[in-house]
Amino acid sequence: MIANHSGAAAISIHGLSFAYDSQEVLTDVNLEIHPLDSICIVGPNGGGKSTLIKLIIGLLTPDKGSVCVFGEKPEGARLRIGYVPQYARYDPLFPISVFEVVCMGRLGGSFTGKYRRQDKRQALEALSVVGLSGIADRPFTSISGGQRQRALIARALASGGDILILDEPTANIDHESEMHFFDLLTRLNQSMTILMVTHEVGFASSFFKRIACVNKQVVIHPTSELTGDLIRDMYGGDLRMIRHDHYCSTEGHQHD
Repeated sequence: MIANHSGAAAISIHGLSFAYDSQEVLTDVNLEIHPLDSICIVGPNGGGKSTLIKLIIGLLTPDKGSVCVFGEKPEGARLRIGYVPQYARYDPLFPISVFEVVCMGRLGGSFTGKYRRQDKRQALEALSVVGLSGIADRPFTSISGGQRQRALIARALASGGDILILDEPTANIDHESEMHFFDLLTRLNQSMTILMVTHEVGFASSFFKRIACVNKQVVIHPTSELTGDLIRDMYGGDLRMIRHDHYCSTEGHQHD
C-alpha cells in the first residue's frame, strides 16, 4: 500500500474560523501539514480539536478561511483520508467478522454498494499490514481491544488514502497494545501522513515529529525530550516532552 503523493501540501489551512451558532470555537487558524508529516493534536476539552478534524475531513465547512487536502477541497479528497473515530459503535450481538469490518472501508469506492474482488483484495492487504490476517474470520466482538483498534486502522487503510487521522486511538487499550500500536504507526508513516488526537502525549511524542496545540487557535511545536511547563499551564494537561524555549510559529520553533 504505497501512497501516491503530489507536490501539494497534504493539508493546508489558511485564516480558518468556525463557530457553532454564536460561539466561536476556532479563530484565524493557519496550519501547513506536509506529506509524510506526523502531527499529534492536543488541547483542552472544548478547545476545538474535534472540530478541527471535522473541518479537515469535510464534515464541517469553515465560516471564514479555507481548508485544502492535497490542493483540493475536503469533500473532493475524502477518499484520500482514512479516519479512525474515537468510539466504534457496534451491536455486540451483530455477527460481523474482522474481515467484514475492514471491507467497510471500501464502500466509498463502490458505485453498487457491493464489494468487488478488488475491494476484498485491498481489505486483505490492509489486514496483513496491521498483522491481523490470521484472525480475519473471527467475530469482531471476540477480539481484544488492541486488535479491534488495529482492525479499525485496517478499515481506514483499505480505502487506499494518503492521510490517516485517528481520534484518541489509545484510550481503551493496554500498555503492550499501545507499544505495538506506535510500532505500526512508525511503519505507516513511511508512506502516509498521520494526524492523531490524544491526551497521552508522553509516549506519543517519541513518535510524532510535531505537536499541534489547539485552543481556539493552533500553534505547532516540535517534540523533544523536555517538559513544557508553559504549554502545560496554557492547555491544562500534562503535556510532557514539548520544548518551548525558542521562537514559536505555525511552522514550529526556530532553534539556534
